Amino acid sequence: MIEVGLVTGIHKLSNNAIAAGLTHRHHHHLRRVGGVAQARTRIVSIVRFCRPDFGRKKRFCKKLLTKRFMLTMANSEGQKVTSNVSSGNMIFQPILEDGVFRFDCSENDKDAAYPSISFANSGDRETPITSDKVPSYIPTFECLLGQQVTKLELPLGTSSYGTGEVSGQLERTGNRVFTWNTDAWGYGPETTSLYQSHPWVLAVLPNGEALGILADTTRRCEIDLRKESTIQFVAPSSYPVITFGPFASPTAVLISLSHAIGTVFMPPKWSLGYHQCRWSYDSDKRVLEVARTFREKSIPCDVMWMDIDYMDGFRCFTFDKERFQDPKSLVKNLHDNGFKAIWMLDPGIKHEDGYFVYDSGSKNDVWVQKADGTPFIGEVWPGPCVFPDYTQSKVRAWWADLVKDFISNGVDGIWNDMNEPSIFKAVTKTMPESNLHRGDSELGGCQNHSFYHNVYGLLMARSTYEGMKLAKEMKRPFVLTRAGFTGSQRYAATWTGDNLSKWDHLHMSISMVLQLGLSGQPISGPDIGGFAGNATPKLFGRWMGVGAMFPFCRGHSEKDTLDHEPWSFGKECEEVCRLALKRRYHLLPLIYTLFYFAHTSGTPVATPTFFADPKDPSLRKLEDSFLLGSVLVYARTLSCQGLDNLERTLPKGIWLSFDFSDAHPDLPELYLKGGSIIPVGPAIQHVGEANLSDDLTLLVALDEHGKAEGFLFEDDGDGYEFTKGEYLLTHYAAELQLSTVTVSVYKTQGSWGRPKRRLHVKLLLGGGAMLDTWGMDGEVLQIMLPSKEEVSKLVSTGEKLYKNRLDDAIQIPDVEEASGPKGKELSKSPIELKSGDWDLKVVTWIGGRIISMTHTPSGTQWLHSRIEVNGYEEYGGTEYRSAGCSEEYSVIDRELAHAKEKESLLLECDIGGGLVLQRQIYFPKDDPKVFRIDSSILARSVGAGSGGFSRLVCLRVHPTFNLLHPSESYVTFTSVDGSKHEVFPEYGEQYFEGDLLPNGEWALIDKCLGLALVNRFNAEEVYKCLIHWESGTVNLELWSESRPVSKQSPLRVAHEYEIVRIP
Repeated sequence: MIEVGLVTGIHKLSNNAIAAGLTHRHHHHLRRVGGVAQARTRIVSIVRFCRPDFGRKKRFCKKLLTKRFMLTMANSEGQKVTSNVSSGNMIFQPILEDGVFRFDCSENDKDAAYPSISFANSGDRETPITSDKVPSYIPTFECLLGQQVTKLELPLGTSSYGTGEVSGQLERTGNRVFTWNTDAWGYGPETTSLYQSHPWVLAVLPNGEALGILADTTRRCEIDLRKESTIQFVAPSSYPVITFGPFASPTAVLISLSHAIGTVFMPPKWSLGYHQCRWSYDSDKRVLEVARTFREKSIPCDVMWMDIDYMDGFRCFTFDKERFQDPKSLVKNLHDNGFKAIWMLDPGIKHEDGYFVYDSGSKNDVWVQKADGTPFIGEVWPGPCVFPDYTQSKVRAWWADLVKDFISNGVDGIWNDMNEPSIFKAVTKTMPESNLHRGDSELGGCQNHSFYHNVYGLLMARSTYEGMKLAKEMKRPFVLTRAGFTGSQRYAATWTGDNLSKWDHLHMSISMVLQLGLSGQPISGPDIGGFAGNATPKLFGRWMGVGAMFPFCRGHSEKDTLDHEPWSFGKECEEVCRLALKRRYHLLPLIYTLFYFAHTSGTPVATPTFFADPKDPSLRKLEDSFLLGSVLVYARTLSCQGLDNLERTLPKGIWLSFDFSDAHPDLPELYLKGGSIIPVGPAIQHVGEANLSDDLTLLVALDEHGKAEGFLFEDDGDGYEFTKGEYLLTHYAAELQLSTVTVSVYKTQGSWGRPKRRLHVKLLLGGGAMLDTWGMDGEVLQIMLPSKEEVSKLVSTGEKLYKNRLDDAIQIPDVEEASGPKGKELSKSPIELKSGDWDLKVVTWIGGRIISMTHTPSGTQWLHSRIEVNGYEEYGGTEYRSAGCSEEYSVIDRELAHAKEKESLLLECDIGGGLVLQRQIYFPKDDPKVFRIDSSILARSVGAGSGGFSRLVCLRVHPTFNLLHPSESYVTFTSVDGSKHEVFPEYGEQYFEGDLLPNGEWALIDKCLGLALVNRFNAEEVYKCLIHWESGTVNLELWSESRPVSKQSPLRVAHEYEIVRIP
């Protein structure tokens, strides 16, 4: 039984409501078959874990179809529970190379494991090697009721990173995520499942060595890092675990990982320029207008993107006959002006006879099937859609042929979106897990969707990539995918999904890009400026400054927001964006070289600052700086950060500041690591403007020994001739001897001759000061160092000049609110309330809504919220979003400590007619596990002519909660009449009133988390309760009675929330 505390002034129900929440929806079957004791054990297992897997890799499709009904019945009838718990140390064997080990629970589990999709060559995982090394750390396992819990304990002081595409903090200790690709529009720092799944953790040990661990399973997997220095994976049995290291550095681990999962595809050089996108540029005329403006304003850009509205009724591989009637002409115009064109393709194919893609797919039997063997139909943008089953080679070939034909329209790149796959009007936001994929045997064979869900996007991207190669064998494909899995970097770049135009999303974008890089995906970036909502000028300019340094650089925004092109926020912001993008293009030779090494050897492109010194614990949590090769980028990611309050923590060693005579307080600061040489190119508007004969600049920063080195990779910028030796890789070296610095070509690789070009060497001294010399590339160049006193003077002068440039720069104005729709609500800072188990964020300026409701012990964010809608809302009427929903609230009282409360916030707003809606949010001192909300509709100035009574009003409490695991969630309660209820997502919307009203409490159960969100209320104040399920969310509403109010008779609803852990 779960204990819950008394609520002062609120009716307290017995624990039966929560006890009922422990009952599976088929509990009556369990009791009938297994008896009370067995049923109780079975119930606990379901609450603790996600539903077990019943499939094995050797089952054929026909057998799966035949047995599906039997298995479903077995599940609902209850699985016999005996002592089927096994645990212990995992067995291991060395694979791939020294220091890499495969772990399994047993020999039988090793033999039964499914093929690896994450490995570039699945056979590498199955093939042992001869090695004298043994693992430094051995994982333990526990298998219980179809779940395998794998745990690896490491020394105290270990820092954890990776876990793929995740929001929130850089260092992951204290967090838990679930690998389940999810359409996560407007995610926040506490969101536990995003668009990609990477069951991987990079652990940095206290001594600076590093270890990687990969749970090689495609299924939903919990990555639990809540216990310090402990890594735990929980996923359906059984799966192998692969460890890499410990090796001397995190970079060495990532190189070893790339030997398993493959390196990133070699991107065409143009794809490393700036990309401009919007949902949507609604016509070819608008696309050309935006492109022309880039050139007129001398703002560098290489790519224009076409979102879904270019299609004819959202039908893939078609073009709207009026707005994009001649795509070849559009692309020719773009190409003539130095732009490439990228077009979107989604997996949802309109279910429509006569549509050539649907007819062809149906003829070739390519669709994902339901459990009964008929094509699954789900609703997406075009309406009812079918979905290609990319797990089959014949389907991938079919899709690749469509892509090949599509490329003939002048398509330069393809954007795969919605490929989690996302399904509208589905509580789970995706297709049913019971759907059937008739996969190739080398992928795992015929399996239900729960097996292939996380790799659906990877396989779609692979099919698209292969289609592009078919179309243009001499060109490198460029594919951008939203959904992905470990290994998707072999085929596609990615971005961090539908973020928000908020400062915390700017700050978080650095960690998100770095985590993907630390998980084997080096080419990623955010939607610069934020996808949803309106950026302010300063937010957009700052974001462009940082985004221009990311591996992938694209601006993107959604419909019904302000324009988000670089010139859309005033001349000051426009100039910052111009400077930021010019910086990127200056550094393209460096970025392209970094990607060459990433492609050929698996080294990362952008890394956390601590990579400069993994032994230094003070660097491990830095989130506002990162390394781009040997360049340290220090950003201002908070609105309050100006010239004087940017805290810089530099790694040990020499770090010399530099810029391109573009220092600006809204741009990041740049430092070059001592011992480094980086190549710099000229200012260009697009990659196609560059020539091998252009002047080349080398920035040189000597280390404490007076030496430096660096590389420059050059080829055609596209195609595959570089794999045949058609390239030039130059290793430059610099050395100080006596008072002379000599810079020369140390060695070269490749068959290309050296271009005839001038070489400009700049020797950094510090403080922005430098010495330089000119010569011809390939010659030995020398720079004479002056005396130490003269160097000191140069540095001092450089610092003054740098400060003067900053002072003279025209800063982006501090506009608190963006003009236009949604600007106001997305640019302010919420009020934060913290106490006990809860961390709340409240926005006063639009609805007084609670937008974040985080249970800190579990790290779970329960509210689903955009700042301007959802979250916790209250209305002054029965209509949805009626008075009180969007009005601005005033803070009447804000106390950090009352006599009976730890912290409280009192808000109210005018809802018209002499009425105010008042809300007090507070934490009781005597119970840190709960927070309470007392809400009222009060009559302040109701006219005497009405007898002192207001219009008819109703106090409607409308919270929108996240369903972190929709298929494992339901609502439970006991009614006033004693009847017990379990309400599941498929039940839709239901009202409960009268004798069926919950008797003072109800609970939202998440069986995967093993948590219940309990909502207790005064049943005498609540007239009706409403449960409304949506895709990934549920509303648990409390309604007062509807009646007029007076000063003597207000309407009130008092209630509280608590998280209760269930067995």
